[in-house]
Amino acid sequence: MVRVSVVCCLKLLLLLALGGSGGAGVPAYVDAPGGALWINVLHETLKHGLAPKSWTDYLHLTVGGTLSNAGVSGQAFRQGPQVSNVNQLEIVTGRGDVVTCSPEENSDLFYGALGGLGQFGIITRARIALEPAPKMVRWIRVLYSDFASFTEDQEALISAEETFDYIEGFVIINRTGILNNWRTSFKPQDPVQASHFQSDGKVLYCLEMTKNFDPDEADIMEQEVGVLLSRLRYIQSTLFHTDVTYLEFLDRVHSSELKLRAQGLWEVPHPWLNLLIPRSTIHRFAREVFGKILKDSNNGPILLYPVNRSKWDNRTSVVIPEEEIFYLVGFLSSAPSASGHGSVEHAVSLNDKIVDFCDKAGVGMKQYLAPYTTQQQWKAHFGARWETFERRKHMYDPLAILAPGQRIFPKASLPMSS
Repeated sequence: MVRVSVVCCLKLLLLLALGGSGGAGVPAYVDAPGGALWINVLHETLKHGLAPKSWTDYLHLTVGGTLSNAGVSGQAFRQGPQVSNVNQLEIVTGRGDVVTCSPEENSDLFYGALGGLGQFGIITRARIALEPAPKMVRWIRVLYSDFASFTEDQEALISAEETFDYIEGFVIINRTGILNNWRTSFKPQDPVQASHFQSDGKVLYCLEMTKNFDPDEADIMEQEVGVLLSRLRYIQSTLFHTDVTYLEFLDRVHSSELKLRAQGLWEVPHPWLNLLIPRSTIHRFAREVFGKILKDSNNGPILLYPVNRSKWDNRTSVVIPEEEIFYLVGFLSSAPSASGHGSVEHAVSLNDKIVDFCDKAGVGMKQYLAPYTTQQQWKAHFGARWETFERRKHMYDPLAILAPGQRIFPKASLPMSS
């Protein structure tokens, strides 16, 4: 039997090239190697006063890796995911061909590879759209006790012309002293009121927002933020904020990583579950999941925020719900214990209950970063788009040598040579 493989050394490709000026009619971009980390792309582009438009929450990931999925964070409601902000790719296909592709050239491979889970080729270079980088960020958090008010305010913000630059949300279940924890990084608008707030035994919803600004325009930012906050129905005593550099905000999860590493809590299993839930079923989903399945506790952050479908390019391989507004819900569990509530088995059991509810209740959920193990599951995931996905696989990787661990396609082999 002859074994076939494609080998690419992406660690050697560390050079970034910037193009365009960012001025009128000359969009700025960066050519980044597929193996480059987003944090390094950010450092390089900031030297020129520029930055990519869309991010993930954690920046110490490779460009090719996130573009092979989608790349989502709190900017996605306005800018779309990272796959919507790419102008060109260089790809090594499963046939061994090196192909430059874009919306105008080899577009079938271009759109297939974006969100294509690495099934059609290895992204060795990406041309990423840039914008002028802000210097500072006003970083704001508020709490809600009512899920309807929380989601209605989120949806109003992502649909408005004048709004924040980043919008995410979190679900907080039975956390003691949540506001006291915030004081290490944020300052309360009203310290006295904040000190009397009790979070024990409650399910609360955190709305997290940012407004970009330059220091010499801080007064304008303050006015804009004041107007936006006046329209929201959060618990008034829970308004916290801080001002940080743009770099500090974007790399915020890495700061948490360093603290967890110091405690030996980073290199533990993370049985995550990421779901995309249509707007029409998010309330039914919340009642069951936060009111019953996860009623008492959880072992990690729970993200919950809406995005606009119109900002996602439906020509890519990314699978999302059909409704214009849908929610990203991420259960970012950690499993630091071998048994009990902190174990992998417990977290996976909760994940299974959530997925089982979604399937039986007809929530219309799609999994993001899906951990499926059979082709039938993948076919159900892609639905009507499976035929296109399968056609692209046969065209660009006919022997199914790329990303076999996802078990989307059985690995083929060449006949024994004589």
